[in-house]
Amino acid sequence: MLLLDHVGARSGKRRTNPLAYIEDGEDLVIVGSRGGARRHPAWFHNLAAHPETTVQVASRRTAVRARVATEAERTRLCRRWSPPTAASRGTSSARSE
Repeated sequence: MLLLDHVGARSGKRRTNPLAYIEDGEDLVIVGSRGGARRHPAWFHNLAAHPETTVQVASRRTAVRARVATEAERTRLCRRWSPPTAASRGTSSARSE
C-alpha cells in the first residue's frame, strides 16, 4: 500500500489516498482506472495539475514527480499489474527525485 499526497486541481486542498502499487525499477507505479470506470479518479486530475508531490511506503516518505506512462510502458506494465487480493495485501509508479 502506498499513501499518495496530492493537491486539489481546483480546490487547492491537500489530500491523501491509499493506493495499490507495483515497483518498476526505481519507479512506483499506480493505476488510475477507478476499477474500469470511464473517468479517471480525482487524484489523477490533481496530479496532472500538480505533479510534484510525495508518497509514503511503510515509514518512508519520498518526493516524486508524477507522469502518465507512455503507450509502450503501459503495455509492458499492464502485463505485470494484478489487483490486490486479501492474500497479497501488505506485499510489494511516480519517480523518486
